[in-house]
Amino acid sequence: MEFKLIIKKLNKTLTDQEKVIFNTWYNESEKHRVYFNHVAKNYSKDLNIIDLKKGWSQIEKQIKPVSTFTKNNYWKYTAVAASILLLISITFNFNKNKTIELESKIINPEIKAGSDKATLTLANGSKINLEKGKNIKTTNAESNGEKIVYKKLNEIQSPEITYNYLTVPRGGQFFIELADNTKVWLNSESQLKYPVNFIEDETRKVELVYGEAYFEVSPSTKHNGASFIVQSKMQDVEVLGTEFNIKAYKDEAFSYTTLTEGKVAIKTKYNTKILKPNQQAIVDSKSKTINIKTVAVYNDISWKDGIFSFDHMPLNKIVKVLSRWYDIDIEFENEEIETIAFNGILRKNQPLEDILTTIKNTNNINYKIDNKTIIFN
Repeated sequence: MEFKLIIKKLNKTLTDQEKVIFNTWYNESEKHRVYFNHVAKNYSKDLNIIDLKKGWSQIEKQIKPVSTFTKNNYWKYTAVAASILLLISITFNFNKNKTIELESKIINPEIKAGSDKATLTLANGSKINLEKGKNIKTTNAESNGEKIVYKKLNEIQSPEITYNYLTVPRGGQFFIELADNTKVWLNSESQLKYPVNFIEDETRKVELVYGEAYFEVSPSTKHNGASFIVQSKMQDVEVLGTEFNIKAYKDEAFSYTTLTEGKVAIKTKYNTKILKPNQQAIVDSKSKTINIKTVAVYNDISWKDGIFSFDHMPLNKIVKVLSRWYDIDIEFENEEIETIAFNGILRKNQPLEDILTTIKNTNNINYKIDNKTIIFN
């Protein structure tokens, strides 16, 4: 069961179908009921600093994976334990396993967390800004500024394929539901090219021009067996119906595809490999080789649920994530700082000042702000 259903239960916003799923899980075992009560008890508490390993250990004692989940894999259940740590606390654990207390001060009120925003480019080249509170309608799409949803057209209405582009800037994110009911979450600094309507019985193709996106593909069984292909700069990902994440930024030498459910084929010019759940395919832009490894999937897809999860990630990679979300530039004057390993879970709406203060207080790492550039020294 997904952790968001627990939160919806606490907020009394479950749908009838979700109530069935939740009640089945809740009545399944005493451990589930203990866990839910633990979440309910801590959900409204203020943010506090805790030790990540200690918190994990305490929750792990209460919860063990079982085999009676609905649709979800073990990684999702593991994510539940990580998520509760997020909701009641935030821990930044650099080398030497130090837990640092956050200071509370305003560094720069102009540096804000990202929000739902994007630019829609229509087939005729015209552009529409999508932002919260702004309602937009096109021939077969509607947007409330937080998401855009396309409706299927029959082939008489749309005899040929035309394309739209959805571009998410730095400091943004956006959700789109395509005309075949495929759901896509776009991360900061990303662009998706997609058909306004899909032709019946033909392969459904979209292109992640650059950036990162999580796909929940409408099964081929609902489209007369038509497969779904996501093209990107280094690879094609072919699926029948599944969930996966693709990370293919312009300024990175590798493309990462992480599979949540189902099975996909990763194809380059020289190679094809099959990816299974809990595996990640890494494609080298130069050699076009594909390497497969097993990963903790939650660390790679938590961004779509408003969470950043870092597991032994060096600081120079973390700042790339932060720079895209907070729309800032980050520089290092001391190269030795870049390789500091980091463990932490944080909300995407976490003030940047908290993160910077933590980094400053760890190993005497200082920083300065020049407009919207953070310089570590």
